[in-house]
Amino acid sequence: MMSNPTPNSSGNGSDFRSIASQHLLPDFQGSVLTDGDFGFDEKRKVWNQMIDKHPDMIVTPTSVDDVVAAVNFARQRDLLMAIRGGGHSVAGLGTTDGGMVLDLCQLNAVWVDPARKTVKVQGGATWYDVDRATQVFGLACAGGVVSETGVGGLTLNGGLSWMRRKVGMSIDNLISADVVLADGRTVRASESENEDLFWAIRGGGGNFGVVTMFEFKLQEIGPEVMFVACAYHRGELAKVYDFWVDFTADLPDELTTDCMQWSIPEHPMFPPLLHNQPICMLAGMYAGPAEEGAKALQPMREVAKPLMDMSSIYPYRDIQQMFDPHLRKHSLRNYWKSIYVNELTPNLRKRLIEEGWAKPSNRTIISIRHMGGAIERVPVDATAFGDRQGQFLISLDSMWTGAENDEANIQWTKDFFNELSRESGGQVYFNFNYDLEGESDLLSDSYGPNYQRLIEVKTKYDHNNFFRLNANIEPISREG
Repeated sequence: MMSNPTPNSSGNGSDFRSIASQHLLPDFQGSVLTDGDFGFDEKRKVWNQMIDKHPDMIVTPTSVDDVVAAVNFARQRDLLMAIRGGGHSVAGLGTTDGGMVLDLCQLNAVWVDPARKTVKVQGGATWYDVDRATQVFGLACAGGVVSETGVGGLTLNGGLSWMRRKVGMSIDNLISADVVLADGRTVRASESENEDLFWAIRGGGGNFGVVTMFEFKLQEIGPEVMFVACAYHRGELAKVYDFWVDFTADLPDELTTDCMQWSIPEHPMFPPLLHNQPICMLAGMYAGPAEEGAKALQPMREVAKPLMDMSSIYPYRDIQQMFDPHLRKHSLRNYWKSIYVNELTPNLRKRLIEEGWAKPSNRTIISIRHMGGAIERVPVDATAFGDRQGQFLISLDSMWTGAENDEANIQWTKDFFNELSRESGGQVYFNFNYDLEGESDLLSDSYGPNYQRLIEVKTKYDHNNFFRLNANIEPISREG
């Protein structure tokens, strides 16, 4: 005799439609999609094309009450819940096989207080939504550099922007957050309310609840700023690295720069003769008056004869969308790993050059971000994020087409990451990691002395580990 499907197993769409109709929909004002519903297959797609999961239901709330109803429904039926903000997670954490996807896309409102220089942002907003609202007032939030990225996922794991050295990470500009906990309660976390939770969500990821509202400090910036994007021939990379390491040794906080190994994409914004040309690129923004920035960034444009120089004074919002065309949703297969290092030694630079040209896909980017500045001045124990002294973040952003190329690209990334991690204390940036595979415990290495406290906060607010589709911090077992 065939048994009835249970809610924590993957049944057919009609089974879950029936369950939702009886127990969720009476109190739910948003939408519920199950397999077979129009739009379900499109809705289940996330940014990384390599992620192809089939949730039992996709729930889209339109209010905090809806979020509470969805959390209660999933908890009571032991449904695995994936929280989706922008769906831009390289690890595909915004979806799941079986269980429920809580898609926050309809909770995307943004309210700016120009007098206080603050902004309130709902948990499903993207950085495009935030930039559009704040730049009207000549203000900006320390957010992501791809406008389609969700505010929630990026912020909870740190948040790196083009003004990170001046104002710190996104979490350093967070004033408060409204959080729906695993037991369905809604609480506010700030420096004066639920302080332990506020500490934990600033770097501890989605381990503690669903953030339905963020409140951030804003910075005066724009509407125009100086941005450098200068591409050099691959043969100049050693010279570029030597210059850039020296250049970053003594920079004002207003200057945030990256060095990348890439190949010029086949896109109309680039000259056809340069398509697929391997390059090294220096990029950076000056978070201050554009004219000052032009002078400060000029040396990055003079290292050698550039193949292409797109440097100019741009509207800040244009810079925030500059990389969007090359990172479109569901267009490429992605496997990323990242690691912090304190120094780009000559030997490490040599290996970056060698492996950069040996990578299996010309879509892959080796991106090195200069850190320091305001980021490193925040004490280790001030937020959950962990140690901030790493001067460079090396990110292996492996991207390619075709499932037949998965093995070669993933193995190259793993092997090179393991090599790089031996030059590091093992701290990774979770937003740029597909998984936590490595030669050491990357979770505890990354949080360092904050790890035990994070476990305690997790145990207090989510002792059954309901929120576990993340860089998961397991609570202390209550057994025994």
